[in-house]
Amino acid sequence: MQSIDDKDMPKTDEEWKTKLTPEQYDVLRMKGTEAPFSSPLAEDHTDGVFRCAACGTELFKSDDKFDSGTGWPSFVAAAAGDKVKLQDDSSHGMHRTEVVCAHCGGHLGHLFDDGPTDRGGKRFCINGCALTMEPKQA
Repeated sequence: MQSIDDKDMPKTDEEWKTKLTPEQYDVLRMKGTEAPFSSPLAEDHTDGVFRCAACGTELFKSDDKFDSGTGWPSFVAAAAGDKVKLQDDSSHGMHRTEVVCAHCGGHLGHLFDDGPTDRGGKRFCINGCALTMEPKQA
């Protein structure tokens, strides 16, 4: 498991560029979006937790993951606690709800109201490169 101690977390853009891949930097720090169906995590059904690729914070549980058909990992809920923050996003000429890591501020994706109705109707549409998968210990 990655450390989420603030003293270990990069602070400058140059430090983030050293820690993250170019795609992760674009998504997590510059609020980019990976291409749909490009992340292996979209199809990952491993039992475990999904963590922030930047700081290691637990963000989502595999029990809350579902196949939305959109090409991005999708979840009906975030991990318990204040692990993610939701904020207004009016970029690209539309109004959306942005999902960010509450610990490091990394952009994760967006929240939509088109999830499974039997599970609350929410869909956390998350960039796979913004996550790492930690399998459950046997």
